[in-house]
Amino acid sequence: MNIRIGNGYDIHRLVSDRPLILGGVNIPHSLGLLGHSDADVLTHAIMDAMLGALSLGDIGHYFPPTDPQWAGADSLVLLSKVHQLVQERGWQIGNIDSVVVAERPKLKPHIEKMREKIAQVLQIQPNQVGVKATTNEKLGPVGREEGISAYAVVLLTQE
Repeated sequence: MNIRIGNGYDIHRLVSDRPLILGGVNIPHSLGLLGHSDADVLTHAIMDAMLGALSLGDIGHYFPPTDPQWAGADSLVLLSKVHQLVQERGWQIGNIDSVVVAERPKLKPHIEKMREKIAQVLQIQPNQVGVKATTNEKLGPVGREEGISAYAVVLLTQE
């Protein structure tokens, strides 16, 4: 069996008048993430990890912010497209481990739904999708609540 590991990272600025979407879940909050798509940092980090595992570049290559067709795009749709690229090359997802870094809001009540949505899109079991949440202990731009970031590691397998 062949294995590949990829890691991904994303960060977006928090602003007024935008929804806060993480892992495909719309989370009630006074601020949302600014980006060309829905700015779902968790899903973006997972996509970059999947692409990185196969040396396929990053999501900006496939969904450039200069392309109007991706304006306001649902990141779960983009995740499905990245998954298709992975499958076309004969690889499957072994597991995903990720962490969202945000001072507020509390994400624990939403984590299971995030795991379920990501797993459904990737056609895997929720127990193959790890999502954790932490704060930045008031340090840096995330700690000052200027943005939210996410990190992801993906294991791909091929028989």
